[in-house]
Amino acid sequence: MGPAALAQVLRQLGAMFPAERFPDVLVGLAGADDGAVWRVDARTAFVATTDFFTPIVDDPYEYGAIAAANALSDVYAVGGAVLFALNVCGFPEDLPPEDRAEILRGGAEKIIEAGGALVGGHTIIAGEPFYGLAVIGRVRPERVLTRRGGRPGDVLVLTKPLGTGVITTAAKGGAASAADLAGAVRSMMRLNRRAAEALGAGAVHACTDITGFGLAGHVCEMLEPGATRIRIAAGALPFLDGARAYAEDFLFPEGAGRNECCYGGRVRVDPAVPEFLRTLLFSPETSGGLLAAVPPGEVDALRARMHAAGESLWAIGEVLAGEGVEVAP
Repeated sequence: MGPAALAQVLRQLGAMFPAERFPDVLVGLAGADDGAVWRVDARTAFVATTDFFTPIVDDPYEYGAIAAANALSDVYAVGGAVLFALNVCGFPEDLPPEDRAEILRGGAEKIIEAGGALVGGHTIIAGEPFYGLAVIGRVRPERVLTRRGGRPGDVLVLTKPLGTGVITTAAKGGAASAADLAGAVRSMMRLNRRAAEALGAGAVHACTDITGFGLAGHVCEMLEPGATRIRIAAGALPFLDGARAYAEDFLFPEGAGRNECCYGGRVRVDPAVPEFLRTLLFSPETSGGLLAAVPPGEVDALRARMHAAGESLWAIGEVLAGEGVEVAP
């Protein structure tokens, strides 16, 4: 479902569950955030999320690991830690048993790496394979992170390079090199756990992860209507090897066009930014990095924590007063 259609459905559902009737819902339909958060008591809240998709790579183990990492990421985006997960599966009847086992093994190993337990799941017969997780995590109520909350003066930081969508699309057409695809797979399989822990050790005003709406779409989701605008420096953006080249050949996934139709009206791109790069900003990502708004005095300490954790950090923009998104050269 595209972002515009999704927003329309969520508005209708949100009206059925007003906040005053459910005071323990700290993050729910109204916020359209990465995970739902339910307050248990003054010290504990549960995080709940689910995500699944059809294969984006041929190797069944890698597919399972990527899908799991992508689902687990939503817990990290709201500042939580993973407790347990359930498999969500659909397999064709003719899919070899060994392929099914490898998909599930890839997902299970990521759950273990996240410090969680696999406790069950549900499987149906489907015309095309799909796999993902329903995940439960835990967070302290006062430490919950949401997409909105960035303040003028904040620095926008990113923890993984971009380009998974355009690289996997190129690979499906036989146009991507093995090395470029392998680099994208490694990025997609890498959990956001250590990056989230480094972020959580300091001050963070807002956070999300970069997935299906692309960088530009998720930046738009971080805006506080009428109160904040975000300026992105295109020259500061990190890209996976090969991503820019495939973008120059316009090998974009279908979702890039849907994202631009939905969010493009809120994004002003400097004419000096090449058209392929503009489209790349709207290209869907899979298991992308965390995108956070942090106080400017926090960036150096955060970078040091990221380095110590073996993670990367790029300062890609800033939060300003106003509205909308600007992309500068």
